[in-house]
Amino acid sequence: LASVFEMFMQVDRSSRRAQGGLGIGLTLVRTLVELHGGKVEAQSGGVGQGSTFVVTLPLMDDAAAAVDARPSPPPFPDRRLLVVDDNHDAADTLATLLRALGAVVAVAYDGPSALECLEPFAPDVVLLDIGMPGMDGYEVARAIRRRAGAQPLLIALSGWGQEQDLRDATAAGFDHHLVKPPDLDKLAAVLATAAPRQNAK
Repeated sequence: LASVFEMFMQVDRSSRRAQGGLGIGLTLVRTLVELHGGKVEAQSGGVGQGSTFVVTLPLMDDAAAAVDARPSPPPFPDRRLLVVDDNHDAADTLATLLRALGAVVAVAYDGPSALECLEPFAPDVVLLDIGMPGMDGYEVARAIRRRAGAQPLLIALSGWGQEQDLRDATAAGFDHHLVKPPDLDKLAAVLATAAPRQNAK
Protein backbone atom coordinates (compact mmCIF):
# COMPACT_ATOMS: atom_id res chain seq x y z
CA LEU A 1 0.00 0.00 0.00
CA ALA A 2 2.82 2.41 0.79
CA SER A 3 4.32 1.92 -2.69
CA VAL A 4 1.24 3.19 -4.54
CA PHE A 5 2.46 6.73 -3.91
CA GLU A 6 5.76 6.13 -5.70
CA MET A 7 6.32 7.69 -9.14
CA PHE A 8 5.14 5.55 -12.09
CA MET A 9 3.79 2.85 -9.77
CA GLN A 10 0.99 0.78 -11.33
CA VAL A 11 -0.57 -2.48 -10.25
CA ASP A 12 -0.29 -3.92 -13.77
CA ARG A 13 2.65 -2.59 -15.77
CA SER A 14 2.10 -4.90 -18.75
CA SER A 15 0.31 -2.25 -20.85
CA ARG A 16 1.01 1.17 -19.38
CA ARG A 17 -0.23 3.31 -22.26
CA ALA A 18 -3.30 1.14 -22.83
CA GLN A 19 -4.39 1.76 -19.22
CA GLY A 20 -4.56 5.49 -19.96
CA GLY A 21 -2.53 6.39 -16.88
CA LEU A 22 1.05 7.26 -16.14
CA GLY A 23 1.31 6.17 -12.52
CA ILE A 24 1.96 9.72 -11.32
CA GLY A 25 -1.46 10.72 -9.97
CA LEU A 26 -0.97 9.49 -6.40
CA THR A 27 2.57 10.89 -6.36
CA LEU A 28 1.09 14.30 -7.16
CA VAL A 29 -1.50 13.83 -4.43
CA ARG A 30 1.17 13.04 -1.85
CA THR A 31 3.33 15.97 -2.97
CA LEU A 32 0.46 18.46 -2.79
CA VAL A 33 -0.66 17.17 0.60
CA GLU A 34 2.88 17.35 1.99
CA LEU A 35 3.29 20.91 0.66
CA HIS A 36 0.39 21.79 2.95
CA GLY A 37 2.08 20.10 5.91
CA GLY A 38 -0.15 17.04 5.78
CA LYS A 39 0.07 13.36 5.00
CA VAL A 40 -1.90 10.82 2.97
CA GLU A 41 -2.36 7.12 3.63
CA ALA A 42 -3.88 4.27 1.62
CA GLN A 43 -5.93 1.56 3.31
CA SER A 44 -7.45 -1.60 1.83
CA GLY A 45 -8.61 -4.97 3.08
CA GLY A 46 -7.41 -6.68 -0.09
CA VAL A 47 -8.40 -7.38 -3.68
CA GLY A 48 -12.05 -6.62 -4.35
CA GLN A 49 -12.59 -4.91 -0.98
CA GLY A 50 -12.14 -1.32 -2.14
CA SER A 51 -9.69 1.34 -1.03
CA THR A 52 -9.74 4.26 1.36
CA PHE A 53 -7.37 7.21 1.10
CA VAL A 54 -7.04 9.34 4.22
CA VAL A 55 -5.69 12.88 3.92
CA THR A 56 -4.68 14.60 7.15
CA LEU A 57 -4.04 18.35 7.09
CA PRO A 58 -3.05 20.70 9.92
CA LEU A 59 -5.44 23.44 10.96
CA MET A 60 -4.43 27.01 10.17
CA ASP A 61 -5.39 29.97 12.32
CA ASP A 62 -6.46 33.33 10.85
CA ALA A 63 -3.11 35.01 11.52
CA ALA A 64 -1.18 32.31 9.69
CA ALA A 65 -3.67 32.40 6.83
CA ALA A 66 -3.13 36.15 6.45
CA VAL A 67 0.66 35.72 6.36
CA ASP A 68 0.44 32.91 3.81
CA ALA A 69 -2.02 34.71 1.53
CA ARG A 70 -0.79 34.92 -2.03
CA PRO A 71 -1.83 37.45 -4.66
CA SER A 72 -4.08 36.15 -7.41
CA PRO A 73 -2.30 35.29 -10.63
CA PRO A 74 -2.70 37.78 -13.47
CA PRO A 75 -5.46 36.99 -15.99
CA PHE A 76 -4.54 35.03 -19.07
CA PRO A 77 -4.31 36.72 -22.47
CA ASP A 78 -7.73 37.36 -24.04
CA ARG A 79 -8.02 34.21 -26.14
CA ARG A 80 -10.67 31.64 -27.00
CA LEU A 81 -9.51 28.20 -25.84
CA LEU A 82 -10.71 24.74 -26.78
CA VAL A 83 -9.70 22.07 -24.23
CA VAL A 84 -9.74 18.52 -25.61
CA ASP A 85 -9.21 15.55 -23.28
CA ASP A 86 -10.98 12.20 -22.95
CA ASN A 87 -10.47 12.42 -19.18
CA HIS A 88 -13.56 14.44 -18.25
CA ASP A 89 -12.23 15.43 -14.83
CA ALA A 90 -8.95 16.68 -16.25
CA ALA A 91 -10.67 18.60 -19.05
CA ASP A 92 -13.29 20.17 -16.80
CA THR A 93 -10.77 21.11 -14.10
CA LEU A 94 -8.46 22.82 -16.58
CA ALA A 95 -11.41 24.58 -18.23
CA THR A 96 -12.68 25.84 -14.87
CA LEU A 97 -9.24 27.17 -13.97
CA LEU A 98 -8.83 28.92 -17.32
CA ARG A 99 -12.27 30.49 -17.05
CA ALA A 100 -11.40 31.75 -13.57
CA LEU A 101 -8.38 33.43 -15.14
CA GLY A 102 -10.57 35.21 -17.68
CA ALA A 103 -10.42 32.95 -20.73
CA VAL A 104 -13.38 31.94 -22.90
CA VAL A 105 -13.29 28.14 -22.92
CA ALA A 106 -15.07 25.29 -24.67
CA VAL A 107 -14.50 21.61 -23.87
CA ALA A 108 -14.53 18.49 -26.05
CA TYR A 109 -13.96 14.97 -24.76
CA ASP A 110 -12.84 13.26 -27.97
CA GLY A 111 -11.32 14.00 -31.36
CA PRO A 112 -14.48 14.08 -33.51
CA SER A 113 -16.20 16.43 -31.04
CA ALA A 114 -13.17 18.73 -31.13
CA LEU A 115 -13.36 18.94 -34.92
CA GLU A 116 -17.06 19.74 -34.72
CA CYS A 117 -16.26 22.69 -32.41
CA LEU A 118 -13.79 24.31 -34.79
CA GLU A 119 -16.14 26.32 -36.97
CA PRO A 120 -18.85 27.36 -34.49
CA PHE A 121 -16.48 28.17 -31.61
CA ALA A 122 -13.52 29.44 -33.69
CA PRO A 123 -10.84 28.91 -31.02
CA ASP A 124 -7.60 30.89 -31.03
CA VAL A 125 -5.88 28.01 -29.22
CA VAL A 126 -6.55 24.28 -28.90
CA LEU A 127 -5.14 22.51 -25.83
CA LEU A 128 -5.11 18.94 -27.04
CA ASP A 129 -4.47 15.73 -25.11
CA ILE A 130 -2.35 13.20 -27.01
CA GLY A 131 -3.33 9.85 -25.51
CA MET A 132 -7.02 9.69 -26.42
CA PRO A 133 -8.69 6.43 -27.52
CA GLY A 134 -9.95 6.12 -31.07
CA MET A 135 -8.73 9.34 -32.64
CA ASP A 136 -5.59 10.36 -30.78
CA GLY A 137 -4.21 13.88 -30.44
CA TYR A 138 -1.83 13.52 -33.38
CA GLU A 139 -4.68 12.59 -35.71
CA VAL A 140 -6.81 15.47 -34.43
CA ALA A 141 -3.93 17.92 -34.91
CA ARG A 142 -3.40 16.81 -38.50
CA ALA A 143 -7.13 17.09 -39.22
CA ILE A 144 -7.24 20.61 -37.74
CA ARG A 145 -4.32 21.68 -39.89
CA ARG A 146 -6.04 20.33 -43.01
CA ARG A 147 -9.25 22.19 -42.18
CA ALA A 148 -8.04 25.43 -40.61
CA GLY A 149 -4.45 25.91 -41.77
CA ALA A 150 -2.08 27.85 -39.51
CA GLN A 151 -4.77 28.83 -37.03
CA PRO A 152 -5.62 27.96 -34.34
CA LEU A 153 -2.45 27.62 -32.27
CA LEU A 154 -2.11 23.95 -31.28
CA ILE A 155 -0.69 22.99 -27.88
CA ALA A 156 -0.09 19.34 -27.06
CA LEU A 157 -0.85 18.38 -23.45
CA SER A 158 0.72 15.07 -22.56
CA GLY A 159 2.23 13.10 -19.73
CA TRP A 160 4.94 12.04 -22.18
CA GLY A 161 7.75 14.58 -22.57
CA GLN A 162 10.67 12.72 -24.13
CA GLU A 163 12.48 14.04 -27.22
CA GLN A 164 10.63 11.61 -29.49
CA ASP A 165 7.30 12.82 -28.10
CA LEU A 166 8.27 16.41 -28.95
CA ARG A 167 9.29 15.41 -32.46
CA ASP A 168 6.04 13.50 -33.00
CA ALA A 169 4.03 16.51 -31.85
CA THR A 170 5.87 18.87 -34.20
CA ALA A 171 5.43 16.45 -37.11
CA ALA A 172 1.69 16.29 -36.45
CA GLY A 173 1.37 20.08 -36.65
CA PHE A 174 1.55 21.16 -33.01
CA ASP A 175 3.08 24.55 -32.25
CA HIS A 176 3.96 23.74 -28.63
CA HIS A 177 4.20 20.72 -26.33
CA LEU A 178 3.50 21.02 -22.59
CA VAL A 179 3.72 18.23 -20.02
CA LYS A 180 0.70 17.60 -17.79
CA PRO A 181 -0.20 19.24 -15.54
CA PRO A 182 0.72 22.44 -17.44
CA ASP A 183 2.68 25.16 -15.66
CA LEU A 184 0.37 28.19 -15.68
CA ASP A 185 3.13 30.73 -16.27
CA LYS A 186 4.43 28.77 -19.26
CA LEU A 187 0.90 28.31 -20.56
CA ALA A 188 0.18 32.03 -20.27
CA ALA A 189 3.37 32.85 -22.16
CA VAL A 190 2.43 30.44 -24.94
CA LEU A 191 -1.12 31.77 -25.16
CA ALA A 192 0.24 35.30 -25.58
CA THR A 193 1.85 34.19 -28.86
CA ALA A 194 -1.53 33.26 -30.37
CA ALA A 195 -3.15 35.89 -32.57
CA PRO A 196 -6.89 36.30 -31.94
CA ARG A 197 -8.94 34.99 -34.85
CA GLN A 198 -10.84 37.60 -36.77
CA ASN A 199 -13.85 35.35 -37.29
CA ALA A 200 -14.38 34.55 -33.60
CA LYS A 201 -18.05 34.71 -32.59
